[in-house]
Amino acid sequence: MLSREAPARVFHNQTKSKFTMHDMVVIGAVSNESVFTQARLSDINKVSNFVLSLDGVIKQDLLALNVVDNIKQERNEQDENLGIRFEYLMKQSPHSEEEAKAVKHAVKRLPMLDNTLVSGDDKAVAIYVPIKSKDLSYSIAEQVREFTNNLDSTLQFYITGLPVAEDQFGYEMFVQMGVAAPLAGVAIFLLLWYFFRNFPLIFAPMIVAMATVVITMGSLIGMGFTVHIMSSMIAIFLMPIAVVDSVHILSEFSEHYKKGDDVKATLKKVMSHLYTPMLYTSVTSAVGFYSLMLTPIPPVKVFGAFIGSGILLAFVLTIIFIPAYVSRLSEQTLERLHLAVSRLERKSALSKTLLVLGGFAQNKAKLILMSFIAVFVFSIEGINRIEINDNPTNWFKTDHEIRVADKTLNAHFAGTYDAWLVLDTSLNKEEINATQLTELLAPLVTASVVNKNLAQELTLASKGKQLFSEQLLVQLDDLSFDADEKYQTQISKIIALVDYELTKQKTFMQPDMLNWIAKLQSELINTGLVGKVNSLADIVRTVNRELFSGNEEDFVIPASASGVAQTLLQYQSSHRPKDLWHFVTKDYTSSLLWLQMTSGDNQHTTQVVQWVENYVAANPAPIDINVNWAGKSYLNIVWQDAMVSGMLDSLLSSFAIVFLMMVLLFRSVKYGVLAMLPLTFTITMIYGLIGWLGKSYDMPIAVLSALTLGLSIDFAIHFLQRTRELEIKLGSLLIALQAMFNEPSRAISRNAIVIAIGFTPLLLSPLVPYVTVGAFLASIMAISALVTLILLPACLTLLNGNSLRRKL
Repeated sequence: MLSREAPARVFHNQTKSKFTMHDMVVIGAVSNESVFTQARLSDINKVSNFVLSLDGVIKQDLLALNVVDNIKQERNEQDENLGIRFEYLMKQSPHSEEEAKAVKHAVKRLPMLDNTLVSGDDKAVAIYVPIKSKDLSYSIAEQVREFTNNLDSTLQFYITGLPVAEDQFGYEMFVQMGVAAPLAGVAIFLLLWYFFRNFPLIFAPMIVAMATVVITMGSLIGMGFTVHIMSSMIAIFLMPIAVVDSVHILSEFSEHYKKGDDVKATLKKVMSHLYTPMLYTSVTSAVGFYSLMLTPIPPVKVFGAFIGSGILLAFVLTIIFIPAYVSRLSEQTLERLHLAVSRLERKSALSKTLLVLGGFAQNKAKLILMSFIAVFVFSIEGINRIEINDNPTNWFKTDHEIRVADKTLNAHFAGTYDAWLVLDTSLNKEEINATQLTELLAPLVTASVVNKNLAQELTLASKGKQLFSEQLLVQLDDLSFDADEKYQTQISKIIALVDYELTKQKTFMQPDMLNWIAKLQSELINTGLVGKVNSLADIVRTVNRELFSGNEEDFVIPASASGVAQTLLQYQSSHRPKDLWHFVTKDYTSSLLWLQMTSGDNQHTTQVVQWVENYVAANPAPIDINVNWAGKSYLNIVWQDAMVSGMLDSLLSSFAIVFLMMVLLFRSVKYGVLAMLPLTFTITMIYGLIGWLGKSYDMPIAVLSALTLGLSIDFAIHFLQRTRELEIKLGSLLIALQAMFNEPSRAISRNAIVIAIGFTPLLLSPLVPYVTVGAFLASIMAISALVTLILLPACLTLLNGNSLRRKL
C-alpha cells in the first residue's frame, strides 16, 4: 500500500535485509488432545518434510520441530557436567511414546520454541515457513492444503499469516472481478428492460458501459499498473456509473417522443436540456475520484485516476453514441418504446410514490428541514464514534478458511501476527582517552616502529572521527609480531585500549543492555497486548543455563561481556548458527525483538507501539539507542494513518472544488450551497451510520467518500437545473416543483436504482470489502436520492419568492 520511497517501507526492507527476516506462512496442526504422541508427531514430521521440498521456501530458516536444535547439558554417568550439547530436537519421527514425551520435555525448556512451535496447552504444533516472496504464499498454501487433505491423520491442519491472507485475497479478488462485473451487467440490463421494455434501445447503454470498462481496464493493464484490491473494483464501479447519463437521455426521450415526431429534432431538444447537467455531473463525479490522487497510497491514487477518467470517457461515449444509436432505430421500435413507457408510468408504483413525495416535501417543508437538522446532529455524534481500524485477515468472511485458521491458531499460540522492534546503537559510540593513546604512540612513532599510515589511523580513531574495527586490531597484532621485544608492552597497552573500545561498541553484548531487553520483554508480556517476545536475551540465557547447572537459577544474563561472548560463541556451534543473526547484527550494534501478537488489528498494534514508546521514555536503556519498528503489522498502521489523513485532505479539497463548480454553474452562491446540501447530508448520514453501527473505518469505507461526493451531487445538479428550466418555462417555482416530480424525478430515481442494483452482486462475494462496498453504495444511492427529492424541494419552498431564474 505504501510507496517504495515511504520511510517506513524503506526501513522495513532494510530490516529484512539486515536481520535476514522473511515473510512467513504459518501452518498449524491442532488436536483435541496432546500432540505429543508418536503418531501425531510423525504426521507433523511428514508435513514439515513436504514443505522442505517446495520451491520458494527458504529451507535453512524453516522453523519446525524436525529442523530446530535442542540445547541441553551433557552429563556423564557420575552426573558431571561435560558441557553444552546441540542436537536436533526431532530429526526423525519418534519411535515410541517415550520419545514423543521427551520432545515435549525438551520444548518446554526452550523459551524460543515454547508457545511458538508448540502451544502452551500442548494441543497444537506450528510450522513457520519463510518464503522468498509473498507472491508465492498462496501457491505454497494450496500445495500444503492438498497434501494435508490427503494425509490420513487425526490432526486438523490450518494455514494463516498476513502474507497468505493478502495473497489469497489477491487470488479471490481476481475471481470476484470476473464474476461481479458480469453479474452487475446482467442486473443493470434486466433493470433497464423493466424501465424501458425495449431490447434494441437498452443495448445502447450496455454498449457504452462495456466499452468504458474495457477501455479503462485495458489502459490500466496496458500502462503496466498492478491490479490490486482497489483497481479490481474499477469494473464494478464503472459498470453502473457509465449508464447514468444514458438513463437520463432515454428517460427524457421516451417522455417527449410521439409517433410521427422527427427523431433527430427530439434528440436535439433532449440533449439541449441535458447536456449542461450531464457535463457538470460527470465532471464533479470525476473530481470526486480524482481527489483520491491526493492520498499518499499508490493503489488508491491509481483507483481514483482511472475511475475519474472512466467517468469522463463514459460521458463522451454517451453524448456521441447514444443519440447516433437512437436515431438509427426504426419508427416501430421507437413507437413501442413510447407506448410501453407510457403504460408503465401510468400504473407505476414509482410514479405514484414520487407524486406523494413531492406533495409531502412542499407541504411539510419546515418539518422536513428540522428533521434533517436533527438527523445531521445525530450523524455528527456517530462520526465521533468511528474507530479507525483494519486487518487484512478480516477481509474474509468469518467462515472463510483463512479466518477460521486465524482464530484457531491464535487461540492456541502466542500469536501468528508479528512486529519487529529494532534497537540501534546511536552514532556517538566512541569516546576513548586520546591523551593516553597519544602518549603510548609517541615513542613508537619516534622509533619508526609505527608507520605513518597506522599512526594517522590511530590518531583519527582517538579523535572519534572513525569507528574502530576488527581490521584495526589485526594491524596492531601484525605490528606486535614484527616489533622488538622492548616495544611489546606499549603495543599491548594500545591493543588493550582499542580492544576495550571495540568491546564497548558491541552494545548488545553488554550485560546491562541485555538485562534491560529482558526486562522490557517481561513487562511487555505482562500488558497482555503481546503473547510472546523473542530476543537475543533468550538465546544468551538459555545457553548460559546449560553451560552451568542446567537449572533455572542460571537462566540469567552473564555478568560480563566476555561471558555473553562465550554463550554466543557456543551457540554458533549449533546446527543453526545463522539464527543468531535474526536477532543481532554481526557487529552487535543493532538488535531485533520479534513480537508475537494474537491480533493483527491496527488498533492493537498501535497500542503496542505506544506502550513501548512510553516504557522506553520512562525506563531509558543503559546505553543510548534508537528505537524503530518494522514488520507487516506495523506497516499496516503506517499506511492506514496515511490513508486517513490523505482521505480527509482529498475530501475537503474536492468538496471545495465542487462547491466552486456549483457556484459557477448556477451563478449563485445561494444555489451553490443548495446543490451541496444533499452531498453534505449524505456523507454525514453514511459515516454517522458507520459510527453508530460500530463498523471500523477501513480503506473500502474511506474510498466511499469519493463516490458519495461524485454521485450525490449528480442528483442535486439534475434536480436544480431542471427546476430552473421548468420555472422559466412555467413561470412559477411552485408549479415547476410539482412538474419536477414527473419525468425528471423518475429519471433521478431510475438512476439511483440502477446504480444501487448494479452493485448488489458484491453482496454475494466471500470478501468483506466487496460486501461492504455493495451494502454501503446501495445505502448511499437511496439516501442521496431521498435527500435530493425531499430536502431540496423543501428548501426551495421555504425560499418562496427567491426565484431560480437567471438572466441568460
